[in-house]
Amino acid sequence: MAAVVDGFDLLFRQVSNGFHIYSEVLSLIGAYYVTKKVIVTCYRVQYVIRMHLYPKLRPKRDLVKEFGEWAVVTGSTDGIGKAYAMELAHHGVNIILISRSNEKLRKVASEIESFYGVKTHVIKADFSLGSEIYEDISTKLQGMQIGILVNNVGAMDYPQLFLEMDADRIRQLININIGAATMMTKLVLPQMVERKCGVVVNVSSGTSIHPSPQLALYSACKTYVDVFSQALEYEYKDYGIIVQTLLPSYVATKMADFGETMPRSRFLIPSAAVYAKHAVASIGIANRTAGYWPHAVQSWIARQIPRNTWMWGANILNSALRRQAEVRRKLKIVKSSSKGKLASKSPTAESASKSV
Repeated sequence: MAAVVDGFDLLFRQVSNGFHIYSEVLSLIGAYYVTKKVIVTCYRVQYVIRMHLYPKLRPKRDLVKEFGEWAVVTGSTDGIGKAYAMELAHHGVNIILISRSNEKLRKVASEIESFYGVKTHVIKADFSLGSEIYEDISTKLQGMQIGILVNNVGAMDYPQLFLEMDADRIRQLININIGAATMMTKLVLPQMVERKCGVVVNVSSGTSIHPSPQLALYSACKTYVDVFSQALEYEYKDYGIIVQTLLPSYVATKMADFGETMPRSRFLIPSAAVYAKHAVASIGIANRTAGYWPHAVQSWIARQIPRNTWMWGANILNSALRRQAEVRRKLKIVKSSSKGKLASKSPTAESASKSV
């Protein structure tokens, strides 16, 4: 009986020794995991402080002294582009506005000059036309010390299936969403490299995080802008050039106004002015950013969602936006045709219009 007990004790000690080894290994794994989590958490906390709190506490920056006298902003007569130009002007930077509407360009230029007392220069250019416009732009930029280039111009149609898009429209969207940022960078970057100073801000989109069904071309174009920017930043960082990618989620602009499905929260969907203020403050702090901290939270959540789940949800949302956009389009057609019929039936209206 004593022999049996001694044998059991020996077996127990041997098994315990084996478990002790496993316990030490598991302890090391646990310590590594906890240490990694602490380091990652500390990094994220300092990033949030540096990105979103520090810019509000530091004195107003002298962007002219840091980068140069002039900034070029494409797509600058509406939305984010106009607001970004205004914010740069607030910092004393002279603004070169590039867009397709001469009337809107003059209006925005007048606003900037009267509000901020800086110089402006306007260049009329339709980026949907492709390569034919860049020689004229290059000529008009000669002799200007451009410290900041904001490749903002973009176009997004309402959600639809790819084969429903017109071939000419596809070419236009590629020219605007890919060609413009690429060619404008080609024009402006050489003088920045020569001075070893400058900023290129490329406006991508939160839709580049995952593919977006019914916005296939738009999300693909914005993914190009994101990847192009990251590679460019690596190539030219040793030349003193900052290349920043902005990845905004929805901002309250005309381009994103498809219907009533989108939430009206100004916290989640800020005005263009609010977004631009946060985005400009991030220059030199983050090379790839949502530009606005609630958007950064949205982007983080999006990255945690499996791709197929994301595409399923995006397809439902885009289907709803598409239906509402089509209703709006039909109502607009009905209203315009009704006005035309009333005008043609009313001789009084016709004679009045002739007299005016």
